[in-house]
Amino acid sequence: MCRKLKFSEFKIFLTNTNYNPNKILKINKTHDLIANSAKVTTIGTFDGVHIGHQKILKKVVKLAEKQAYLPVVLTLFPHPRMVLQKDDSIKLLNTIDERIDILKSLGIKGVIVKEFTKEFANLSAKDYVKNILVDELNTKQIVIGYDHHFGKNRSANIEDLKIFAQHYDFKVEEILAQDIKDVTVSSTKIRNALDKGEVALANLFLGYNYFITGTVIKGKGLGRTIDFPTANIHIKESYKLIPNDGVYVVKSQIKNEIIYGMINIGTNPTVDGKTRSIEVHFFNFNEDIYDSKLKIEFLKRLRSEEKFKNIEALKTQLKRDKVNALDYINTLNE
Repeated sequence: MCRKLKFSEFKIFLTNTNYNPNKILKINKTHDLIANSAKVTTIGTFDGVHIGHQKILKKVVKLAEKQAYLPVVLTLFPHPRMVLQKDDSIKLLNTIDERIDILKSLGIKGVIVKEFTKEFANLSAKDYVKNILVDELNTKQIVIGYDHHFGKNRSANIEDLKIFAQHYDFKVEEILAQDIKDVTVSSTKIRNALDKGEVALANLFLGYNYFITGTVIKGKGLGRTIDFPTANIHIKESYKLIPNDGVYVVKSQIKNEIIYGMINIGTNPTVDGKTRSIEVHFFNFNEDIYDSKLKIEFLKRLRSEEKFKNIEALKTQLKRDKVNALDYINTLNE
């Protein structure tokens, strides 16, 4: 069985352990070229696709270009903790679609999204290598970390992989310990930074602006009554990490134009709000964008969310926030 997630010129599939490549071919004839192409493959979650990941991905693309192979990523979804430990509290830096888009922008030509199930976790090391890496992907070279473990109970390591490589005729490119350390430390720092609202630090480790992707929905309309109309953003993926409550400077591309604004994340305590919401006020913009899907990039944190004594006090603070946001935006364009 298979379920197609998304497709442009980029081939992406969510597959389970009963994956049958012939079924894919019937759905999409052009996948024949992808299926039969020799590949340089790297494996991992790649959540955030941050500067540590980018270092590895550049190596994959370079090796693939040198040998006229296809650079691909094999990634797992959902996160293993969500399946094995039934942990719904885990938050990821990217939704699966966001992750795919970033990988594509870095020169990766194919992403295979393997559905992580208990059955997949129980695959033997040999079945994992033969059935997935060799038979499904036609991998000719694997770029992988020195501490990579795979197979049932994660019992096999990179030395086992090198033995399989000799048997199945592929090469193993080992990622050095220092590069792996960069990946691990950066992921942890990014999550911790965003949990504290430190988006500037998170952006430094990501190598790009942290962003959310959501749909504009109707809100209560309070912002419009105080001259600060907002677009309420709904994010359907509950596992997406949202920065800490507060007010931030943001930007978005709407109809091919970069629009700046400020976003509030929180419960709106001044009006006794009960649920967490994400509301963005765009500067010099007054178009109807309900039902639009927006990518919103975080640039700078202005302040924490506060409860003001009344609506007028809130309005006064929002005016200060706007001035501070515009001052910051002006420095970006100098």
